[in-house]
Amino acid sequence: MEREPVQFFVRDLEPLLDSARQALASFIGADPEGLAFVPNATAGVNAVLRSLHFRAGDELLTTNHAYNACRNSLEFAAAKANARVIVAEVPFPLRAADEAVERVMAKVSPRTRLALLDHVTSPTALILPIGELVSALGERGIETLVDGAHAPGMLALDVQSVGASYYAGNCHKWVCAPKGAGFLYVREDRRADVHPLSISHGMNSRRKDRSRFRLEFDWTGTDDPSPYLCVPEAIRFLGKLLPEGWGALMRRNHQLAIDGRNILCESLGISPPAPDHMLGSMAALPIADGSPEPAKSSLYADPQQIELLDRFGVEVPLVPWPDPPKRLVRISAQIYNQPSEYQQLAAGLLEVLRPKSAAQ
Repeated sequence: MEREPVQFFVRDLEPLLDSARQALASFIGADPEGLAFVPNATAGVNAVLRSLHFRAGDELLTTNHAYNACRNSLEFAAAKANARVIVAEVPFPLRAADEAVERVMAKVSPRTRLALLDHVTSPTALILPIGELVSALGERGIETLVDGAHAPGMLALDVQSVGASYYAGNCHKWVCAPKGAGFLYVREDRRADVHPLSISHGMNSRRKDRSRFRLEFDWTGTDDPSPYLCVPEAIRFLGKLLPEGWGALMRRNHQLAIDGRNILCESLGISPPAPDHMLGSMAALPIADGSPEPAKSSLYADPQQIELLDRFGVEVPLVPWPDPPKRLVRISAQIYNQPSEYQQLAAGLLEVLRPKSAAQ
């Protein structure tokens, strides 16, 4: 790309993107014609919300487990149209996936236009019954935009079977591709209405050999597409780490996340807050309240998270949820993790969460 940029962008890039898109489509069970590379799932969610047209009084449905960035995108779209964001309060801890379905469907009204739902919730690490939710909402004439940021590589994903109108995901998480490798999948009957965040040359292209959807999303301006082109190699590499391939890797990571959660539950004296089958390669647990003061970062900024890293060498997010001072600790499991690391975290948590008077 740097040695011969014109050749790369004008002649080489399209077939390279097509090849990478085909590999990703096969991995996630998607029609490659409806698959576009985007920098991350949040960009995909924004592309959809900026493309759709809402009216005053419309209701946009989500849950209290929604990723903050995507929730902000939904609020922004609603405010522009004088629409309303309706939040289904899904409990956590919860006993069964049916509770999530019941809470979401109870908030549906004749004004509901769109539901933004997580496949795997970011703060609480729950696998929502997304296929059941998409089907139930579809029966009511409601489209679904799925934030699947954590799903690729964590779950055996089949995007077309999910059936959502729109599905955004990341490959930099469990697929371990470079940062900047995300995707947006748009169902065939919705592709004509969806445009990238940056409108560029594809909008008025006269070419007939490629779809308008591809022409717009594949070229939004000069950028570095290297993360997208690395996705096939990341899929291949992780898929060969265990003899039985990706299925074995997902099962291994799931079991390690359960084991790590159980270590923390036993150490902290709490019960598992969700059934094992609702977890993938992550787990979240409620811990003692933190500071009610606003965070100094847009991401994780809990002082005790920093203390865990500085004193115990463990990096783990302490997530404010549902609102400060309430918070969760969320663990993850990948092939490079071992049970001893969760034991180290448990020991660190016991120390940093101990009341200062007791510690003295």
